[in-house]
Amino acid sequence: MYAISPAIHTEEMGYAMSRLEIDSDVSDDGSAIFEDCTSQPTKKPLNYLDNEISQLTKLKSTPHQLLGQVGPGRPELPVSPVKLLAGRESNYSGRGRFSSADCCHLLSRYLPVNGPSLIDQMASRAYVSQFSADGSLFVAGFQGSHIRIYNVDEGWKVKKNILAKSLRWTITDTSLSPDQRYLVYASMSPIVHIVNIGSSETESLANVTEIHDGLDLSSSDDGGYSVGIFTVKFSTDGRELVAGSSGDSIYVYDLEANKLSLRILAHTVLFHGTNIMFIYPHFPCILISGSMIPKSSPLGLLCMSDVNTVCFADEASHLIYSGSDDTFCKVWDRRCLNSRGKPAGVLMGHLEGITFIDSRGDGRYFISNGKDQTIKLWDIRKMSSNVTNPGYRSYEWDYRWMDYPPQAKNLKHPCDQSVATYRGHSVLRTLIRCYFSPAFSTGQKYIYTGSHNACVYIYDLVSGAQVATLKHHKSPVRDCSWHPFQTTLVSSSWDGDVVKWGFDGSAEVPPLSAKRRASRRRNS
Repeated sequence: MYAISPAIHTEEMGYAMSRLEIDSDVSDDGSAIFEDCTSQPTKKPLNYLDNEISQLTKLKSTPHQLLGQVGPGRPELPVSPVKLLAGRESNYSGRGRFSSADCCHLLSRYLPVNGPSLIDQMASRAYVSQFSADGSLFVAGFQGSHIRIYNVDEGWKVKKNILAKSLRWTITDTSLSPDQRYLVYASMSPIVHIVNIGSSETESLANVTEIHDGLDLSSSDDGGYSVGIFTVKFSTDGRELVAGSSGDSIYVYDLEANKLSLRILAHTVLFHGTNIMFIYPHFPCILISGSMIPKSSPLGLLCMSDVNTVCFADEASHLIYSGSDDTFCKVWDRRCLNSRGKPAGVLMGHLEGITFIDSRGDGRYFISNGKDQTIKLWDIRKMSSNVTNPGYRSYEWDYRWMDYPPQAKNLKHPCDQSVATYRGHSVLRTLIRCYFSPAFSTGQKYIYTGSHNACVYIYDLVSGAQVATLKHHKSPVRDCSWHPFQTTLVSSSWDGDVVKWGFDGSAEVPPLSAKRRASRRRNS
């Protein structure tokens, strides 16, 4: 995605508007032709994370020290459920119940790898699939203008069937408000629409059965250029939206004032002749550090890179993370943005554009998915004020229709500031998303991602080992979502399927529902 011509703004150039296709790189049974996609965990670790976050993760998922003690020396882990129950009865924790670390230690061993069972099947590609913060609702967005909201607690019954207004190309993103009364959706347009999902109407046809208010994120600085919104998120208090666009900008929209409150030219760079990395011989553009400019343009000008992903760093909403096709992750502090709109810092390490960022929620760590076929873990305390180009490209490649060059797989950024790198999945054709696993049930012990080869990958955050690979789909899995409290994961794919993975309970009792868990807490 490069901000040069409207003809090449779409994520997947050359595909029909809403035609459902089985990707030619994937076989009929769902397994990738060119990549291994087994359901067996990979025991060999990819790396070892020797960092503060390693200790924080272990603290969140390590039970009381007396539970694993079998003699002198180090405790024996993992601790069996029987020992955990015995420890609770003996009140080792001093609380008379399981601690949160005890719960995570038990639940994180039972991954959602069984199944899947079909939730829905549509005749167009699924682009978005997300649980609400409390897990009671689930949102799925499809290229064919449909957004469906399911009531998870009522057997995945469709609560709201939304037909999007003025759709351009596809539903690129959706976001539920914290109170779960409103949903916003975006497409390749500067207008983000907001819908009241708390109404009694099940069918929500834009401005026919219900009003879909349009929030205009464009500004006078756009100069008539029609940007597309790739990502949009509510703030924790529900008062603001943050969005990233094809026009190199981050937008913050004030919902109470009903106006655009901030626009940051986030990923615009002044390039000179020495910055040229590769010239496409049959394309009227020059590739410069991940962005394209027309060959006829003079060098030494401002070049724009799409902001593919943006999110608030924590509940305070002061810090914003952004990722772009220029390969950089940037950190923005709204409390000290000067007139030039410089970031608080830049993080380098990806060799290709960034498709998605997920914050750990602590204002310090986040992960990013990159077109260099890696996920990277970042600590913003390592960020710098200057950027370094990774060097000259010796290959021609575009992720929208080409496989990743074999000679590029072992390349490393000379100034990689990431804490860890995770490999195994593939990031091609679309902006594939990655996430931390839930804090409540796993202590954020894992990260998981969709993949172009039709699988879902789960990695151990600390060791880097690939602990599970989920195989069902026949086309790229763009998005997936892990239930915040239960051992359930939902994946959505370009094959039109939205499916649910879980733990079948053949060895252990599955986690309690949110309602039963709250009841037990009140009675304990």
